[in-house]
Amino acid sequence: MDTIELPEGSWWDWDVFSWRPGQLRLAAGYDLGYHHGLELVFDDPLYVACPADFHDPVFRAPTPEELRLVERSCGEVPAVVVAFEADAGGAQDVSGLIAAGGLRIVPGFVSRISAAAGA
Repeated sequence: MDTIELPEGSWWDWDVFSWRPGQLRLAAGYDLGYHHGLELVFDDPLYVACPADFHDPVFRAPTPEELRLVERSCGEVPAVVVAFEADAGGAQDVSGLIAAGGLRIVPGFVSRISAAAGA
């Protein structure tokens, strides 16, 4: 599995924007209080170990141990396995691991005010 490449931008604040059956959306931007400008859309998420909000993630290839964990949990290694280290507000960085059937990187302005009003 390769690491993901994000488009240029200010992607230091991240959160779980939406998690519904069949889809997990992580949002990124520089001020998530009002808007975000990037989403990672995981289709058919099968394994998720991720803080609800985090900062400055460093995406990397999953380790062999992480791949074995996903395989044990899912019965196989899915098409997408994303790993990262990030600041989640604690004394040390945390590891994130998401396995899914697919991944889309979706840039574009999303107002959090209009999104909250429509929810």
